[in-house]
Amino acid sequence: MGRRVNVIGVGMVKFQKPGASDEYNVMARDAIGVALKDAGIDFAEVEQAYAGYVFGDSTCGQRAVYEVGRTGIPVFNVNNNCSTGSSALMLAKQAVEGGVAECVLAVGFEQMEKGALGAKWTDRTNPMDKHVNVMTEVQGVNQAPFTAQMFGGAAREHQWKYGTKRETFGKVSVKARQHANRNPYALFGDLLSLEEIMAAPEVFDPLTRYQCCPPTCGAAAAIVCSDEFARKHNISNPVYIAAQAMATDFESSFQDSMIKMIGADMTKAAAQKVYAQAGLGPQDVQVVELHDCFTANEVITYEGLGLCPEGGAEKFIEDGDNTYGGRFVTNPSGGLLSKGHPLGATGLAQCTELVWQLQGRAEKRQVANARVALQHNLGLGGACVVTMYRRD
Repeated sequence: MGRRVNVIGVGMVKFQKPGASDEYNVMARDAIGVALKDAGIDFAEVEQAYAGYVFGDSTCGQRAVYEVGRTGIPVFNVNNNCSTGSSALMLAKQAVEGGVAECVLAVGFEQMEKGALGAKWTDRTNPMDKHVNVMTEVQGVNQAPFTAQMFGGAAREHQWKYGTKRETFGKVSVKARQHANRNPYALFGDLLSLEEIMAAPEVFDPLTRYQCCPPTCGAAAAIVCSDEFARKHNISNPVYIAAQAMATDFESSFQDSMIKMIGADMTKAAAQKVYAQAGLGPQDVQVVELHDCFTANEVITYEGLGLCPEGGAEKFIEDGDNTYGGRFVTNPSGGLLSKGHPLGATGLAQCTELVWQLQGRAEKRQVANARVALQHNLGLGGACVVTMYRRD
């Protein structure tokens, strides 16, 4: 383990529906500007930048960073599907941790199109072909959006294994809207009842429309630095990254389980590494931002992160242990389901929320006495990044 890495500035823009947002470079500029102001530093002090996005031409990262300053620093473009933002953060952390730089920017952005995600390149091997093969063998393929079939299939498997009720998945969306209702940065803050969620059009059983995250545009950024840099700028008691790990797919991901195919083993492996690095366990965590691209993934991730026993997610939800007054406040931001999911920005928006929580700046959604926070960012194809943040 190298030097401690602090998060001294974070920022994001309010997420928007496709067609309603600014251009990607403008959104990124604004998010970076907020993060720099939050850190109390000038862009000239940033030594490297890692820019994450999924949809866009090469060097969009440079074009975005150039809006803030053209100082000749290295700018690295990062793409790791839905875990892109956290992947950029991990690279920034490693640069500081390894002594390569004292102050580094991680920025993520996405300017998405309307509708479900689809393949952009059809003249070459699909990077998701192994995942599709598992789905084809386990449950077949129909006309629903592929990701909904994948995560919906994992929900069905959870039902078959543990008797999980359809309404249990719907309750995750109820919570997401309740939390988003307190978040001015969330795309969907209107409250929804369980009855409204379950009566919405079905996308892929058991998932209805309100149980699937929407295509979203947005940007978020974080400034990370060494202890020495923080002291030099009179930053006392900053939030720091206590542990971080990435896992990619295992052989088990491509056998006979939809739950494993959508990343459960990656989640479990990355989480266990983080707990070991930090010397802390899930029982020490107060607030969690996890990758709820579909309600099914939130349910499955509770178990993968060790927030509840395997097969215990339904009781965990019914007992209210996933919200205020329970054991862990999960997705106080509203999560991907309600805050929105601009792929490249999501991981850094999660980081922003958790830093605000640990600093006591989350306003109406503040988690009481938050000192340890856990982040989970998942991308199929696959990569899962789990990060633990602390404030002394």
